[in-house]
Parts: sequence; C-alpha cells; structure tokens
Amino acid sequence: MARGAVAVRGLPGAVAGLVLAALMLGTLGVVLAHAGGMRLTGPDWAAVRFTLVQAALSAAISVVLAVPVARALARRRFAGRRLLIAALGAPFLMPVIVAVLGLLAIFGRGGVLNAGLAAVGLPPVQVYGLHGVVLAHVFLNLPLAVRMVLQGWQAIPAERFRTAAALGFGPAEVARHLERPMLREVLPGAALAVFLICLASFAAALILGGGPRATTVEVAIYQAVRFEFDLSRAAALAAVQFALCAGAVLLAARVAVPAGFGGGLDRAVQRWDAGRWGLRLLDGAVIALAAAFLFAPLLAVILRGLPGLAALPAPVWAAAGRSVVMALVSAALVLAGALALGQLAVRGGVAGRLAELAGMLPLAASSLVLGAGLFIAVLPFAAPETVALPVTVLVNAAMALPFALRLILPALREVEATQMRLAESLGIGGWARLRLVTLPRLRRPLGFAGGVAAALAMGDLGVIALFAGEGNATLPMQVWRLMGAFRTEAAEAAAVLLLAASFGLFWVMDRGGGRDDAGA
Repeated sequence: MARGAVAVRGLPGAVAGLVLAALMLGTLGVVLAHAGGMRLTGPDWAAVRFTLVQAALSAAISVVLAVPVARALARRRFAGRRLLIAALGAPFLMPVIVAVLGLLAIFGRGGVLNAGLAAVGLPPVQVYGLHGVVLAHVFLNLPLAVRMVLQGWQAIPAERFRTAAALGFGPAEVARHLERPMLREVLPGAALAVFLICLASFAAALILGGGPRATTVEVAIYQAVRFEFDLSRAAALAAVQFALCAGAVLLAARVAVPAGFGGGLDRAVQRWDAGRWGLRLLDGAVIALAAAFLFAPLLAVILRGLPGLAALPAPVWAAAGRSVVMALVSAALVLAGALALGQLAVRGGVAGRLAELAGMLPLAASSLVLGAGLFIAVLPFAAPETVALPVTVLVNAAMALPFALRLILPALREVEATQMRLAESLGIGGWARLRLVTLPRLRRPLGFAGGVAAALAMGDLGVIALFAGEGNATLPMQVWRLMGAFRTEAAEAAAVLLLAASFGLFWVMDRGGGRDDAGA
C-alpha cells in the first residue's frame, strides 16, 4: 500500500517537476549559449525601455482606476451585482487579439469614437503607439486589479464598519482609518501582478505598437527570428526578457499579503457612511463607466462580426478545429501536471517545496522566450514549422500550469488533512486512493483550472507566431493574418468564432467539474 501511494503521489510529481524544470532551464540554457555575449543594439535597449515604461504605466493606471470601481462595488448592493463581478473575469480569458479588435472598433480610425468626433468637427484620435498599447493593457488588466482590490475591501470585517458608524465616522474618516490602510497593503501586490503580465505582453504590442519606437522585447524577439533570422540577437533579447520577468516575480514574492483587520463574525457589511445621494450617484456613475469601458469593445466585435460568420473561408474553420484540439490537449497536460505536482507538494518536506517551486517556474519566463529557445534547439534537426503544433501545445501547457496548480492546491491540502488518515485505515492506497478519494473532491477546481487552461491556449498568439507555416496556423493566427490583409470584416467574424470557442471551452469544462462535484 505504501509503495502504491508513493508511486501515485511521488513519482509522477517528480517526473512532472523534472520535465518542467528541463523545459524552463533547458530553453534558458540554449538562449544563453546563443546570446553572443549579450551584444544588443540601440533599438534593442529602446525596446527594453519601452517594455518597462508601458508595463509601469499600464500597472499604475489599472490600479488607480480599480480603486473607485472596487470601492463602488464594495459599498453598493444592486440587482446583477454578482453577475457583474463574475463577468469581470471575462477579459482575463478573452483572447488578446479579440480585445484588440474590440478596442479598434471603438477607438480605431473607423471606430465609434472617431465617428462621433468627426460628427462634431473635431480631429480624430490615434490608437497606435504607446497610448494604444497601454489602453489595451488597461482594458485587459483593469478587471484583475478590481477583483484584487475588491478582495481587500471584503477582508475588512463588518464589525469594523459597525464600530465606525457607532463613532459617527463619515466617508472621510472611514477612508482614513479603514480603507487607506487596506489599500496600502493591497495595491502594491495588484500593481506588481499587472506589471508582470504586461512585461510579457506580445499580441497587443505587436498590433498596436505602431512602429520601432513602440516595440516591446517580446515583439523584438519575434522580429529577430521571423524577419531577420538573427538567432544571436533573439537569444540575447530572450535572456533580457527572462531577467525582467524573473526580477518582477522575485519582487512580487516579497510583497506582503494584506494583514487584515482581525477576525469577524462574517456578518453582511452595511455601509452607513455611504448613504448620501451624492455618493450613490458617484458610485453608480463609476460602475456604469467601468462596465461600458469593459463591455462595449466586446459587444462591438460581436455585433460587427456575427453577420460574416457564414462567409468565413475554409482555412479559418480548419484553424478553428485545429485550435480546439490543441487547447484540449494543452488543458489535459496542464491538469495532469498540476495534479502530479500538487500530490507531491502537499506531502511537504524538501520534495514538496521543490515540486511547488517547479510549478511556479513558468512565471519567470514568457511564451516568446520559451519559443525562441525551442526554435533554436529544434532548428538543427527539423524545420520549425513541422513541430509548430506540438511545441505550441507544450508551451501553452507550461505557461498555464502555475494558475492550475494554485487553483487545486487548497483543495488537495484539505483532502490531505481530512481524508488521508481514514483512507489509510481502510487500506485504500495507490491508484484506488486517487480515483476514490482525491479526484471526487477535486472535480470543481479541476474543471475550473481546465477551463482556464483551455481558454488561454485557445486564444494564444505567441509561440505559434514563431513556428507557424501556411498549413498549420491556429485561429488567432488566422485572425491576425486577416487583419494584416485589411480584411477587417472577415477578421471580426473570425474573432467572434474565436471568442465563442474560448468561452465555450471554459464553460463546458468548468460546468462539467461543478456539476460532477455537486452530485458527488
């Protein structure tokens, strides 16, 4: 029995950790071996500066805007509030190229905003360049920042607000004594999370960058590989990008988790300080503006793309089928790897800590860095386009694994604490323990994690851009090609198909996990 338990919970986790470490560190080693002494040109350092500037601006603006939105959601109760908060997770799963198309539909040269400006005789606005990249990143990351800041508000016990009301605190006093201390703890972590995401951004900068002055390191890596075939320069850029991401991860790890305000009785929060009509109007306007900013681009893409679905060319449908299969395979690899690493991590000790560390390694990399390393490694043995699809699946799985591991670890630790002694006393071990004890209690987090992994893989336009040929493009790649050919209507229709496939995969897997869990 003990040997079976070790085989199920130890060996698969060790193998998964070694494979992941080999992928991360092996590609880094290939990159460093070809970096050519880190000889970077002036445009390369300009790309590094632009990457840091756009990430810092995106993080700062996202967090600053998230504060009033989160405060309004924390203070108000209204019909549809839970649905709105749940919908804030949609941009995280939305393919970036769909988000860019939506923003172009609103803010682009022929978009709604410029049409309105032209109607009143005002000059048009340009969406390309630094401001366009930052706009896209704020659109994609504002919901994440809102959710993180809102959790800080929800962590303040209701008893603190009751005490504040008893002391006659108004909005200014509540802000000074309750809200600002919480924000000082929450905002650095939220800003660093957005900063890290924006450091590794590719699609938004590729489409909205607008030229050499607005090029990120990721885009520079892509250009060095695909257009210049300068592998030494690509490797040097990839090493710089790895250093930037690793530094951001280490900095984020040092940011303290909010200490909170002590325990409470989990009572419903009542905000006596926020009953004034002026504050109600302000909160309502903030929520309405945030909802309009986040959902108008999505609605614009859907309305403009739906009529063209039936006329999509055959290669787009073929790419859609290819992408769905790849997303499902990637999700399966993510779940298997996360479960194996999680089983080893909950055992504790040195092996458990190493397993958890291995699961977090992809946070310090980016898909383009991994792709560049694999491109260089594969090139002497095969044409890169012949391995485009398996490499893309592998990289997508690796990049999604940290999210899945964090989603299932709490449930695994609960199973370890509440079920394992009973299972051992009943003689249930090995694969039987996994099948009868562990998996039934992990269906909900596994379904959610699988849905997230599938949606992220479905919408990824990263490593496939380095490897893809004419006959193995994914659906995001086809959308990008249609945009490049100025076939806007077809691109919007393909974007609707991509959006439906991404959210459809997430819904099916998440729904399946929840339903099975409920019936267990």
